[in-house]
Amino acid sequence: MTTIHPEPLTAAAFAPFGDILEAAGTPDMIINEGFCERFHDRARLDFGAGGRPGISIFKAKPRALPYQFSLLERHPDGSQAFIPMSEHPFLVIVAPDENTTPGRPRAFLTAAHQGINLHRGTWHGVLTPLHSPGIFAVIDRIGDTPNLQEHRLTEPCTVGM
Repeated sequence: MTTIHPEPLTAAAFAPFGDILEAAGTPDMIINEGFCERFHDRARLDFGAGGRPGISIFKAKPRALPYQFSLLERHPDGSQAFIPMSEHPFLVIVAPDENTTPGRPRAFLTAAHQGINLHRGTWHGVLTPLHSPGIFAVIDRIGDTPNLQEHRLTEPCTVGM
């Protein structure tokens, strides 16, 4: 069984898989008569042909570390953003694409103030909150065509502490 350890979620480490959604660094502009900092255009949203953006609310059961998984999935027709609706960190599992199957998984642990946007076609684990209530706003593609591919690992993988 493969064991991986969660890395801190940084823009450089996560760049091959998606974008980090956070209010960090210098704001792009100050708005609302100086009372609001705007961190502009922080995610590459991509909804493909025949789709439209939609906002859904997901409520996922929390998991604990060590965490074992064997399922990875991807969405070939659109990006998928996860914005936590609580101040708890969550676990993000991703893997590079290796000839239409997932490569070696990586795990990231978000900070309490971070969300993510997975680029179109990125292999990823299921939504994995580590605390209740596990509620997320999810921005992704809504359409009539299938937009989910699942892959079962031949051997489970564990995210250690």
